[in-house]
Amino acid sequence: MTVPPTVSVIIPNHNYARTLGRCLSAVAEQTYPHIEIVVVDDGSTDDSPRIAAAHPGVRLVRTANAGVSAARNTGVRHSSGDILFFLDSDIALHPDAVRIAVEVLQADPRVGFVGGIYDSVPLIDDGAVERYKVLHGHYWRRRTAGPVKAAYFSLGAMPRTAYDRAGPLDESLRDTEDIEYGARLAADSTVLLDPRIVGRHDDDDRLSVLLRKQCRRSATLVSLFADRGRGRPQLSDTAYRPRAVAGTGLALAGLAALPLWPAAGAAASAAGLALFVSEERGLLRYFRTAAGIRALPLMTGLHFLMTATTGLAATAGAAHWLLSPTFRHRYSRA
Repeated sequence: MTVPPTVSVIIPNHNYARTLGRCLSAVAEQTYPHIEIVVVDDGSTDDSPRIAAAHPGVRLVRTANAGVSAARNTGVRHSSGDILFFLDSDIALHPDAVRIAVEVLQADPRVGFVGGIYDSVPLIDDGAVERYKVLHGHYWRRRTAGPVKAAYFSLGAMPRTAYDRAGPLDESLRDTEDIEYGARLAADSTVLLDPRIVGRHDDDDRLSVLLRKQCRRSATLVSLFADRGRGRPQLSDTAYRPRAVAGTGLALAGLAALPLWPAAGAAASAAGLALFVSEERGLLRYFRTAAGIRALPLMTGLHFLMTATTGLAATAGAAHWLLSPTFRHRYSRA
């Protein structure tokens, strides 16, 4: 009889008392029985360490605040499972998530990582901005399901042997670590995104936070996409589609040109908007179906703004890449 693999669910946490209890309860309710839970508290100042300690069967490891990559690596060192299931503390898994991940990894030894997707409903509904982010996150992950070059550590599993081969996460990275690691791992393993592995996510609900995170992520990823000396992610795997980004850039450039060249500016803006709508027509239909016709203008406007921010930040990142050798080699430590 084949012995079923043990699974270590590794949960980094920094000040997520609001959601950590729901996250841990959902892990405890998994249909796959051979699970240990390791919570790495990364220097929290809220009540989340007490919440973790109060849950039966949780191994709590407390560290100084060193970032999510360091917390995940620490969790691996304090775990014993054959399979490492990484989970953020603001996600509540569907009951079969761990079981499905184990089945995928057992079915094909070439798979080095299998990531899941977010539910279309937020864990805690905090308004229209969060509903936009959750719906978009659900849609684009379903769109890119299959082989990818991004290891989504917020919700995903890998054999311990694959982690040992690829090495630990780069602890100098406090964001984009999932894209870097997936590109590294994909050099000798298959990385999958499976829409059957689902978790309900408590996403950001303030537009300023979304824009700031998107700026930082888009700008820094330029150096990874531009690095031809290593495995790189695919543009098709990204949340914001390149041609839609180009469309928003053309639309904004046309608006800026209106005072000097009214006809040309208007034509450019119209062409940019048409490109954006054409490229995102599937997403816009999904917004209409999932959120309703009354919410569609707001959802479309938010998506245009986030897509335009991606393009502007990537342009700034490209300039930084040209001017800064340090930035060009940002990912070379991995």
